[in-house]
Amino acid sequence: MRQTVEEALTTVAGWFAIAGGAVLVAITAMTVVSITGRELNWLGFSPVPGDYELVEAGTAFAIFAFLPWCQMKRGHVTVDLFLARFGPRLNAAVDVISNILMTAVAVLIAWRLWLGMLDKKAYQETTFILQFPLWWAYAAAMTGAVFFALVCLYTIWRSLDETLAPSAQSPEQER
Repeated sequence: MRQTVEEALTTVAGWFAIAGGAVLVAITAMTVVSITGRELNWLGFSPVPGDYELVEAGTAFAIFAFLPWCQMKRGHVTVDLFLARFGPRLNAAVDVISNILMTAVAVLIAWRLWLGMLDKKAYQETTFILQFPLWWAYAAAMTGAVFFALVCLYTIWRSLDETLAPSAQSPEQER
């Protein structure tokens, strides 16, 4: 069952990461067009209206879209100065603690984004130039944050399974 859940979460995390990458590519292209428009103003071109607002909202989504993939692939920074000397079971136990802490942070971030989104929606705040509702950006970022929290919960289960496994293989040996 764990393999099926891991495959499903990895697939969805991959799609989130691809969506985040596509948004970053679009932001980059839009930034090039906007800068070119500013520079060629004398030829009748103009910058993209609201380019800063679009970059801000798109980057927020992209960041939260990448986090689930990074968590599933154990891509967060680790420091192995002294843990490398210990066995795989102790390293797996440290992973359990790390994943519990990461889950707590992910849930906190998702919860605060949820409250921020409700606040922006209640006060009908909009961006200055494009006048699109700010809660849209919060909602987009929150989808990634909520999925990140779910992936973090799964990684606790994965780490516990690795810690309690009879052979207790380290995650590096599985790769």
